[in-house]
Amino acid sequence: MNNHSYILIRALINKTFGLRDGEIRISFLMQLYIFLIITVLLIVKPTVNALFLSKLGAEHLPLGYILVAVIATCITYFYNRAVVRFSLNKVITTTLIFFSLGFISLYLIMNSGNLGEYYLYIYYVGVALFAVIATSQFWMLANLVFNAREAKRLFGFIGAGAIAGGIFGGYLTSIIVSRYSNGDAILLASFFILCCIPVIQQIWHWRVKKLNEFTKKQRIQVETSSHESAFKIVLKSKHLSYLALITGLGVIVAKIVDFQFSDLAHKSITNPDKLASFFGFWFSTFNVIALGTQLFLTNKLLSRLGVSSSLLILPLGIALGSLLLIAIPELWVLILIKGIDGSFKQSLNKAATELSIMPIPFQIKNQAKSFIDVAVDSMATGFAGLMLFIMVRKLKLESFHLTLLVVFFSLLWIILIYKLRETYFNSFRLNIQRNLNYDHHEEKKHNKASTLAYARKVFISATPKEIIDLLGRLSPYKISALKPEIIQLLKHPSNKIKKAVIRQLHHFKSDVSKEKIEALLMEPDPEVIYYALEYLLDFSYKSKTAFFDQFLNHHDPRIARAALLCLAKETSQNKKLAKKYHLESRISDWVQELSAPDGFSNKVEVAELLETIAYSGIQKYYPFINVHLYNKSKYIVKRAIKAAAITLEKDYIPLLTPFLKEKAFRNQAIKALKTYGPDISTRLLHIDDEINLDDEIKRFIPKIIGAFETQNSVQMLSRLLKNEDVYIRLEASKALVKLKSKNENLIFNRRSFKKSIIRECEFAKETLDVLSSIIYVLKSQAIQHQEDDDQFEIKIAQESLKDLLEKQLDQSFLCIFKLLSILYEEADMNVSYSGILSETKEARINALEFLDNLLQSQLSNRILPLVEYYIVEEQELKHVPLKINIVPEKAYLKLLLKKRDNRVKLEVLHLIKVLNLSTLSSEVSDMQKHTNRAIRIYAAETMKQFANSA
Repeated sequence: MNNHSYILIRALINKTFGLRDGEIRISFLMQLYIFLIITVLLIVKPTVNALFLSKLGAEHLPLGYILVAVIATCITYFYNRAVVRFSLNKVITTTLIFFSLGFISLYLIMNSGNLGEYYLYIYYVGVALFAVIATSQFWMLANLVFNAREAKRLFGFIGAGAIAGGIFGGYLTSIIVSRYSNGDAILLASFFILCCIPVIQQIWHWRVKKLNEFTKKQRIQVETSSHESAFKIVLKSKHLSYLALITGLGVIVAKIVDFQFSDLAHKSITNPDKLASFFGFWFSTFNVIALGTQLFLTNKLLSRLGVSSSLLILPLGIALGSLLLIAIPELWVLILIKGIDGSFKQSLNKAATELSIMPIPFQIKNQAKSFIDVAVDSMATGFAGLMLFIMVRKLKLESFHLTLLVVFFSLLWIILIYKLRETYFNSFRLNIQRNLNYDHHEEKKHNKASTLAYARKVFISATPKEIIDLLGRLSPYKISALKPEIIQLLKHPSNKIKKAVIRQLHHFKSDVSKEKIEALLMEPDPEVIYYALEYLLDFSYKSKTAFFDQFLNHHDPRIARAALLCLAKETSQNKKLAKKYHLESRISDWVQELSAPDGFSNKVEVAELLETIAYSGIQKYYPFINVHLYNKSKYIVKRAIKAAAITLEKDYIPLLTPFLKEKAFRNQAIKALKTYGPDISTRLLHIDDEINLDDEIKRFIPKIIGAFETQNSVQMLSRLLKNEDVYIRLEASKALVKLKSKNENLIFNRRSFKKSIIRECEFAKETLDVLSSIIYVLKSQAIQHQEDDDQFEIKIAQESLKDLLEKQLDQSFLCIFKLLSILYEEADMNVSYSGILSETKEARINALEFLDNLLQSQLSNRILPLVEYYIVEEQELKHVPLKINIVPEKAYLKLLLKKRDNRVKLEVLHLIKVLNLSTLSSEVSDMQKHTNRAIRIYAAETMKQFANSA
């Protein structure tokens, strides 16, 4: 076979079975391993079962089930110790050698003619143990070899090996026992077991030894500090507990169905060789059906239905079949039920079950899975045996009468699968967090007592900033509990702390002595004086006139000015008080005083006057505020912004919005605009329509709109999700998430947000296409080795555009997850996004799988390919199902000019200019009419260059 043919065959296999480069060899080895195991099982099980039934009868099966449970429970203890102490490779190899020698012994006993009742029970139990232990070890190895995403793609393909083994082993048994004897079949089975050992060694060498250090630590090493039994591990985990119960119920149902099937078969066929041939034929036929299911349905159903829903198919099928058996008690119906069990159990249900344990950390998965697959399986077998023993041996019930039990246990099985769904998601959450180094074992549950103790410690030894932050976070209830400590902070040397404490003293009302507050009037900081006077006015003076009589004409001008500010604030609702104390004339005198040449140099006085004018509502002094909005002092400008907002004059809104793009004044401007209340949302968008606000301003509008918990805010922010600027969409999505968390009564149209997510996915995909196209152009230029000055300038322009688009791609992905937080639990989306951004591959894979199980199919089909492309390493990009289109340079430049925000348009215009792409003159000419001034200017310059070059 030439190399070209090999490549074509490999590509065909990859496409047909969902394999990727580097996975073919390991997948076929794993498939061969399980093929051999199930071949052995389908040889020894029908052979030993036929001997058992022919010599002892079906009525002895319940006792056999009980013996399996008792012996398996004892073996589980030593087996779990071995799993913890030795490597999985050694445990599997030793187990296979033991069973091979055991079956060789059976061959010798059968040839000697001494196969008595004692040996029949021993080997019946031995076959049952081989079935659970060998298959359990295979799936433990599969969980070690593959991560969650690989497992979802490959378990269906690998599981086909088990079904193929069932077909081959069953038919092989029929042929051998009909031409030779049962003993020859057993001897062949022991040889097949030994063939598994070199296969396992190759798997271990090729895959497990090549795991990176972190993955080895997470997947292979068992925590030596934990000496808990497997039973306790399963009991502590809801996920594992439900999985154990589901496994147990599945075994009980299977044993009852198997008993019914075996009983009727034994009554119809008495010859042991013919009975073994009958079992071999039907087991193989069931496996043929299972193989078709595995190859053509399993992966599709898992992808479409998810793990939990796929688990429902088997119990639903058995329950419906059993109801049919009650109505039509015929043998063909029972064969149908056994066929459902035999077909789906080894295909779809097996793959779904193994995937359901994927999110469990390997350190505990190793022990827990062994316990579930061996101990739980065996105990359930014993329970089924005891139940059958009582009903068949004692109560003398016919096998058809057991059908109601099958229906009952199937319904319990279905209920537990629904319970498993939520714990499955929780396990993925915890696994992602574990990979992100979240330490859940040391999380503190802060109650009131611990919070108060922590606060007292902060008040004594922390920095001023930490103390102020804590005061702002404490609720009124906890503030009151800390009253002595907070009052003591009035003596703190920091004026900022004093101001923060006085603001909090309002929670104590009259509990603070007047003398302690009046002592603060001697402080040099005018703001401390104002806060102290405001507290005294509210809580220490029964008459407002008494207060103003004492302080308004105080000999200390700092106290008199602070009292005037208090008067202005009081008289906003009490004009008589303003008239009595001549507020307007006092303000007039103060304005004249500060309008002197050296007046503006007193920043504190100017700031106090600004607020006094604002609270007074006397409009003829508002020009004083207007002037100081453009003061050279940042301190005064901030106070002027605050004063403008206090007036609530709409004319100030256009004057305040430009401060949003200046970092020094941004927070003050946002607070000021929020002061206008919910109507500011409509007003800001109206201003944007009229004068087209600067991009740097518009990006902070969502934060302002989101401050108001109204349905109108939701609608306004939803409108902004259609904005061409991804930063605005991101801020709008963040604001929407906050609104959802703050007010449960707000209505969020799920259909509308799904459309927004799909639009954002289209934006991200378009960005990926353009980025890939730019990278392709840059690589092409690098191959040509062009290093002249013009080419260097072009490269810089291309790199600049590429960097901007990469940032926008990051923002777009974050926007997608914020929007998903509206449709799903915010905590789930946060942990998924953190996992996707993790440097740890395991965390990224788990996050992707978690999303795959959580998202609805419409969103999943849009989001997952994008996310997978976004997170995989460069060498793996070719395996991602997302199709990236390489767009010609002129085409993507046109696209960006038409559909992107102003930042991108400017970068594109610059690149067109340095490339001198006069063929795009029509598109550039259109930019001369753009609403953004910078774009108009740059477009005009570019057109001028085209004209000069012509």
